[in-house]
Amino acid sequence: MIDWVPVVFVAFKVLIFGTCMFFAVKWHYDQGKRMDKRALLRTGCKVAAVFMLGLLGVMLFTFTLAKSLGVDLSLP
Repeated sequence: MIDWVPVVFVAFKVLIFGTCMFFAVKWHYDQGKRMDKRALLRTGCKVAAVFMLGLLGVMLFTFTLAKSLGVDLSLP
């Protein structure tokens, strides 16, 4: 009986993720038909800027935490 648990969970996961991905792609495709190119470029730039700021914040937090814990961060 226990041998079927991973099979059922994996099948369920594939079914759910496949369905969600289908509707996500369909929704984005439908939204893309209505959006003009300028707004799309502006939104893409905003998303990229927020991502880069978040990445910088995580890096600064990581290095600050590592330094405060006494980790040697010097290059060899």
